[in-house]
Amino acid sequence: MQSLPVNGFDMVYLEVGDGPPLVCIHGSLCDFRIWSAVLGPLTRKHRVIAPSLRHFFPAHWDGVGDTYSIAQHVDDVIVFIEKLGIGPVDLMGHSRGGHISFRVAQRRPDLLRKLILAEPGGELDATLDPAYKPGPSPLAARIAASAKVIAEGNVDGGLEIFMDALEGPGAWKRLPATPKQQLRDNATTLIGQMRDARPPFSKADAEAIRTPTLFIGGANTKGTLPLVLRALAANVKGSRTEMIPGTTHPMFEQAPQKYCEIVLDFLAA
Repeated sequence: MQSLPVNGFDMVYLEVGDGPPLVCIHGSLCDFRIWSAVLGPLTRKHRVIAPSLRHFFPAHWDGVGDTYSIAQHVDDVIVFIEKLGIGPVDLMGHSRGGHISFRVAQRRPDLLRKLILAEPGGELDATLDPAYKPGPSPLAARIAASAKVIAEGNVDGGLEIFMDALEGPGAWKRLPATPKQQLRDNATTLIGQMRDARPPFSKADAEAIRTPTLFIGGANTKGTLPLVLRALAANVKGSRTEMIPGTTHPMFEQAPQKYCEIVLDFLAA
């Protein structure tokens, strides 16, 4: 592991491989370790740089304070890419990391060559969702419920609420020990996410993206994530969309070879 000082925080990152730089931004309850399933194929063609965002493992955060937000993470990723000093990079984000990467592309397209968004997390406003209603989506409400239980000290109980909301009943119980521990390592970040107040995506936001963009989804993902993906993809000019059969939200762990084929083809084009 290496680290860079970023906005008063030492951002830890993994760097593997040679070639054009590909910066990978993880999602909620994850950290740089989440990319392990795809490192082999990706690093044959690219210099993969995978940071852990502020307050995520290996940091141990108590959930207190106002330094956990989409805005803070976007600022951190921008400064991180600047400090790498390697010119424009390809940027890939999954879930919450996809939301962050989208906002980086909005603010600093000069830092990017290509953009990959794997089921970006977030809400849609009325310009993208005809059924829009003010307030959090059902998924966001479940995340808040999960965070409340974690804040009360019941980490596994809160994570069970989160995983079952994302992947269906029984998802937490079915998880092997190693991914369960990774989620535990980052559990308190959900307390910060409950206060996140991240802005919803708008049609104007999507139309503002000028970086060549690939959207990737799991063909079997349920809930609002596929709706967000399709709405953004329909309004990001010239974007490409690929759905991976037989997978859900953690599609790059469930079908790493297919995921890498799609990513490498897009980056090589």
